Amino acid sequence: MGADLFEIEPEQPYPDDYFETVAQAQSERDQGYKPPLRATVDNVASYATIVLGFPIWGMTAPPVIRSFLSAHDLSGKTIVPLITHGGYGLGDSLSVLATHAPTVNLVEGFSMQAPQERQTIERVTDWLDRLGAPQ
Repeated sequence: MGADLFEIEPEQPYPDDYFETVAQAQSERDQGYKPPLRATVDNVASYATIVLGFPIWGMTAPPVIRSFLSAHDLSGKTIVPLITHGGYGLGDSLSVLATHAPTVNLVEGFSMQAPQERQTIERVTDWLDRLGAPQ
């Protein structure tokens, strides 16, 4: 697309362990916590359209997405969601976008089911257990 890319990252990275990350994300979601971002888009005013890609975490947008939307004035911009999920759909992610960026033009985006990280971890762990391999 010839577009600029910006990776939305929390100031403090999430744990490397999948299950620890899930637990932290659930806690942040339940508390409405918006983690500080590592960086913001300095020239966000120069963009008319933003393709906002993210995975669904716990039936909603990840906490850093709420942080990103709150940290930038996106008034009048078009946001195109690009969302992956583990099979349970979009959850309340579109309402999160509408709530945290009420003055944007939110258009129908793209979503698809992505590979199941939890299932992969559990299947590999079960397989290793059957082999008697140390983990």
